[in-house]
Amino acid sequence: MKLDQETIAGLAEHLENAELQAHDVLKITDEHPEMDWDDAYAIQAEILRRKLARGNRVVGLKAGLTSHAKMKQMGVDTPCFGFLVDTFSVADGGEIKVGELIHPKVEPEIAFVLKRALKGPGCHIGAVLAATDFVMPGIEIIDSRYRDFKFLAGDVVADNASSGAYMTGPVALPPEDLDLSTEAVLVEVDGAIVDSATGASIMGHPAEALALAANDLAKRGLAIEAGWVVLTGGMTDAVFAPPGSSVACHFSSLGSVFINGGPEPA
Repeated sequence: MKLDQETIAGLAEHLENAELQAHDVLKITDEHPEMDWDDAYAIQAEILRRKLARGNRVVGLKAGLTSHAKMKQMGVDTPCFGFLVDTFSVADGGEIKVGELIHPKVEPEIAFVLKRALKGPGCHIGAVLAATDFVMPGIEIIDSRYRDFKFLAGDVVADNASSGAYMTGPVALPPEDLDLSTEAVLVEVDGAIVDSATGASIMGHPAEALALAANDLAKRGLAIEAGWVVLTGGMTDAVFAPPGSSVACHFSSLGSVFINGGPEPA
């Protein structure tokens, strides 16, 4: 680690205030180019500590940068991870209040729910599938706090992997009933198909993202807990959904999940 605890606490407050007040900030690596990933995860952990102190509850985990193209773009060789708290959850078909976000974008996700904790190191796809209770369709609304969506990988980690909101659909299937690498999705904005992908876009198989997450968390003495929702990463590029629009993600076996973009700003 390169940053002291006082700096880490100050940056966590800075980034969380940007989230809660819905305003953008310059990327923190501009002023702290020396920070490393340990610093970035320490800032993220301090943001979580602040939320837990206000009564929020951890309900899951999210993976980001889970495609090889995105990792290459960001100059990293492993995905990044963030936490999900209860206030991030939106009901399927619900409304996102765009005035409470900065510049939201939408990603279709394959979500896992575990029946037992998953701990690294040495976790692999087989262990993930054995620990999985069921799989669900999901949508994540990412919302980086950085101005113009410009950031480095460390900035993303510190900003809780651009977490904004998420929802899962009503279909829940055991993983053995699915071929998750070929599970397909169509992303629809206001009735028009704008993108498509399969589960193979997530590290070749979405369970690989969970295995990497478990191994990464083990470095910090943590595990993926039973009952958590785990979002395995965007299957497509992040899609801009204008205020007032409706988004649907149609999966080949997992059904559909819907969200409304909320009213046009006044």
